[in-house]
Amino acid sequence: MYDHLVQQSSEKYREWAELRVEALNHALEGIPEDRVRYHVCFGGWHIPHTADAPLENIVNLILRVNAGAYSIEAANVRHEHEWRVWEEAELPDGNILIPGVVSHHTISVEHPRLVADRIQRYAGLVGRENVIAGTDCGFAQVEGYQRVHPTVMWAKLETLAEGARLASAELWA
Repeated sequence: MYDHLVQQSSEKYREWAELRVEALNHALEGIPEDRVRYHVCFGGWHIPHTADAPLENIVNLILRVNAGAYSIEAANVRHEHEWRVWEEAELPDGNILIPGVVSHHTISVEHPRLVADRIQRYAGLVGRENVIAGTDCGFAQVEGYQRVHPTVMWAKLETLAEGARLASAELWA
């Protein structure tokens, strides 16, 4: 994948990523932005993930994608601290941020209070009307491969829903 580029230099990685943003925007021509959700994925394979590009280095590239919403990994241990990026980065008007508030990297099921706290943190940074709670990535269930067992997947989705209800009640009270 792109891991070797990140390790080589941030300039080479940005060059690699910029070309893909240009190609993606070209492919999206004519599609209304409010119909497009762009997911930033660092891969679901179970490796140490020490070479993931820091969000602060790529957030401006992400926001150049002609999308109505941006889905980012925000719950896994390699990226949870990156909420701070949104203290400086400005989500464009009318756009939505979809932070992952449950992770696909572990079988531990997040507590609903933790999920609510994560949602509220992002709402405080980009506005409550601009946040949709999501998962870091999908819970792939393809033949011969699954990231987490289906019982764990459903438990994580239940805690996401419960945490979202808590956050909504507090944010919109």
